[in-house]
Amino acid sequence: MMKKVILSLTLVCLLAITATAAEGVTRLFILSGQSNMGGLKPDTEFTPHVKKAFPDDNILVAYSAWGGQPIRMWLKDWKFPEGKEIKDEKKPGWMYDRLLQEILRTTKSQPKPVSVVFCWMQGERDAKTDLGEVYEKSLKELIAKLRKDVKAPKMGFVIGRLSDHKPTLGQDWDLVRKIHVKVAEDDPLGEWIDTDDLNGNDDNLHLTREGYGKMGERFAEKAVALSKKVEK
Repeated sequence: MMKKVILSLTLVCLLAITATAAEGVTRLFILSGQSNMGGLKPDTEFTPHVKKAFPDDNILVAYSAWGGQPIRMWLKDWKFPEGKEIKDEKKPGWMYDRLLQEILRTTKSQPKPVSVVFCWMQGERDAKTDLGEVYEKSLKELIAKLRKDVKAPKMGFVIGRLSDHKPTLGQDWDLVRKIHVKVAEDDPLGEWIDTDDLNGNDDNLHLTREGYGKMGERFAEKAVALSKKVEK
């Protein structure tokens, strides 16, 4: 009788462990930026690659992008450099509020994620309006603020470096490209992806349809590696 009781308890414990393993853990991925992020279709060009890497886990993807937006639209306290003020239709920070709302919607009633990774594809507008001198500081502030607000101090991030497009306006395109790489390489939880081959033979501002698919795959590859790295 005692052996049967022990066997039953062992079986219950094994079933509980198996059930927990099958449910997996929750992982959060945040995607934001301007038009080249807006061209991405996360459901088909990002999320499937992540789910393939974590087939047993609960994958959450919060996505918020809007074309033509400078980085100040993610930073409420952003200030123009002296002599370079531009009149905006919307107040700085409105895109950040929009992003936080999407994160809250995505994570509502979900378990606390074991890892958070932020994917960022933005900078075209800042480069074309000669605001590269404050872009590095702005990007670092955004990453720090997001880490604080989502309560993920070890949040990893992946930056999509601006492509090799040569705009007719603005002198800061190459500067912002360098900043993207520098910010990623200066942070132990940062990575960056190349998009130079994704905007067609004419080096267009926007990526090709095929290019967006490849961008999503590259973001996913780096994000998966970071998710494993920052997992608690």
